[in-house]
Amino acid sequence: MGEVREVPSTSLPLAAGDHGPAVRDLTARLRAAGFDPGHELSSFGPTTERALRAFQASRGLDVAGTCDKDTWLALVEAGFAFGDRLLYLTSPMLRGDDVAELQLRLGALGFDAGRVDGIFGPTTQSALLEFQQNMGLVSDEVCGPETVAALKRLQPRAGTTSVAGVRERHRLRQRASALTRRIAIAHLGDADALVGVLAGDLRRIGARVTIIQTDDWSSAAQAANDFDAEVCIAVSIGSGAGCETAYFETTGFHSSGGSQLAHLIAAELPSNPRWPLTTVVGKRLPILRETRAPTVAVRIGPADEVADQGSLLAASVARAISSWSSAPC
Repeated sequence: MGEVREVPSTSLPLAAGDHGPAVRDLTARLRAAGFDPGHELSSFGPTTERALRAFQASRGLDVAGTCDKDTWLALVEAGFAFGDRLLYLTSPMLRGDDVAELQLRLGALGFDAGRVDGIFGPTTQSALLEFQQNMGLVSDEVCGPETVAALKRLQPRAGTTSVAGVRERHRLRQRASALTRRIAIAHLGDADALVGVLAGDLRRIGARVTIIQTDDWSSAAQAANDFDAEVCIAVSIGSGAGCETAYFETTGFHSSGGSQLAHLIAAELPSNPRWPLTTVVGKRLPILRETRAPTVAVRIGPADEVADQGSLLAASVARAISSWSSAPC
């Protein structure tokens, strides 16, 4: 379904001061998603920026006030309500808020549709088939009107937490030590030195490490999945002073492993009188959403501070991963 990956014909990002059809499409999508840009239509002004920032915050994206590719695709996905279209396994996979609601409804009923990531993959397909078979529906692995109606009828009896979260906690209890762990370290080309030192520290304690450098976080997530990573650390250099560690969290799903590791990294990072306290947040960035393994996105800056303390920072992250490997979940 090409419309889910649709991007405007003009170049991204869209920012304050821009005009034209792409901005008109942006304001229309914001309004449809419940974030009103006021009277601004084809002009990117202050109210559009405020609406865009509110949308980004609600979706667990970086709140930049500019519309980049990730924000645009999130707006497209927000346009799909549960029941609007048939949901089934395709290539590329369907994405959207309707897929996330399907996963949440199935998971709340005890059918493991995987993480509530809004991506219709093989795990969601299997859960859908199991639900259809249990309900005596046509078992065609397609979520159509009859399946939607059955899920809506049953939903009041279920909770709002996906079984996938329970499964993740079970896997974490069985995890091996860091000495045998497969670790992916991803970056977009702005953290070569820090990533190199971190990889060396982890290899010295026996971990198998791959370094992933790509142009976007979705590609990095795919590479981490291809490596069959058991944990992934995504490193980026911010322009502001301080550090943020983020893990995957959305309605109905909280990555226990990612959250635990994010807090451990925040606790281990060296103190710096010029930095504010490290923040730990749940987000839906592509690297967090699309990587199957527990993943933490570490954003730290500015670049000169990272260069000065690179060895200390890397050692701190390595200690946190080692502690995480043996910590109770």
